[in-house]
Amino acid sequence: MSNIINARVTFHNSPIHVLEKFTFKNIDSAYEYFREYSGLKECVILQTCNRVEIFGLSNDFNIQKIKKTWASLAGLEEIAFKENFEISENMDVYLHLLKLTSGLDSMVVGEEQILGQIKEAITNAREIRASGEYLNTLFDKAIRIGTRVRNSTGISKGSISVGSMAVKLAEENIDDLKAKKILLIGTGEAATMVAKSLKKRGYEFFVTSRTRVRSKAFAETVGGNPIDFEDVLSGFSNYDVLFVATIAPYFLVTFERIKKAMNDKKTGMMILDLSNPRTVDEKVTTISGIKMMNLDQIAEIVDKNMRNRVNEKTNAEKIISEEVSVLEAQMKRLEVEPVVKEIFKDIDVRRVKELEKALSMLGETGIDKGSSGGDNF
Repeated sequence: MSNIINARVTFHNSPIHVLEKFTFKNIDSAYEYFREYSGLKECVILQTCNRVEIFGLSNDFNIQKIKKTWASLAGLEEIAFKENFEISENMDVYLHLLKLTSGLDSMVVGEEQILGQIKEAITNAREIRASGEYLNTLFDKAIRIGTRVRNSTGISKGSISVGSMAVKLAEENIDDLKAKKILLIGTGEAATMVAKSLKKRGYEFFVTSRTRVRSKAFAETVGGNPIDFEDVLSGFSNYDVLFVATIAPYFLVTFERIKKAMNDKKTGMMILDLSNPRTVDEKVTTISGIKMMNLDQIAEIVDKNMRNRVNEKTNAEKIISEEVSVLEAQMKRLEVEPVVKEIFKDIDVRRVKELEKALSMLGETGIDKGSSGGDNF
């Protein structure tokens, strides 16, 4: 009998610096090794910054072979799995995968990126024929169910990162944002979140930092058009939206600079300060035409969205509990169908043989009767 298994190391039991040690440098090579040395007939590898997971199909499930193969590929001793390793089989795998596709097992509830990563994982496995009928069916159905959970609940609604929320606020407050000039000040973590969100939504933007080298490196890695810091400080009037995300211990965006900029501008400006401590002087809100939001205000909206997502977990779990039994039945059907087909095939073969035998006997009888009648005549 075939078993569906899942072996994993995730953020639940391993900090990121430990989790990194379990990653595979070459996924294609990992597929080859797992199928050849661990007894897996089918295999799908899901590897993200928060998890490394192996989904497999095996008639002869051997956890030690899986650990040994994994350790060999990652350059680890098998003892490394002692505190970090989780294993699931069959029904537990189905439940785990549905929670993954629905965003319930993510570090951030309802996170959307994981669904795309799962789609990419099964696509890659298909392309190199590492997966087959069982895992293809399992993943296809899990992706559909996960999408249904997200669409039927609010589990993925509302921005839950400060960066994406800041961009969403700009969209809500500025008409035709794509036609506006956008400036991002900073190249740290918060600035990276803003840049990724802007890029994902298709916005052009300028980015600046203390040094041109840093701005250029950031732009090449994350996106944006680098611009000299000195040009920015004397040219705020050139921009309609400012995202400020630095760790400067003083105001970079001062009242005087914005006042001068607004005297030179015919349109308004929105400023979003994601810095901690703040680097935009709050007094700029007294200037006509200025809309401003600071980190505390943005974070409050993010927290509200996060609470709403958590509240939807119950609804999501209810759908999953209904679907997992259906999924289990569908997977069992895959196991049974070949056996049933073989039985019916055998029955057909026997039936044909019996029919041929019967026809042969009838033929022989007919010949005898014909011969007897001829003699009597």
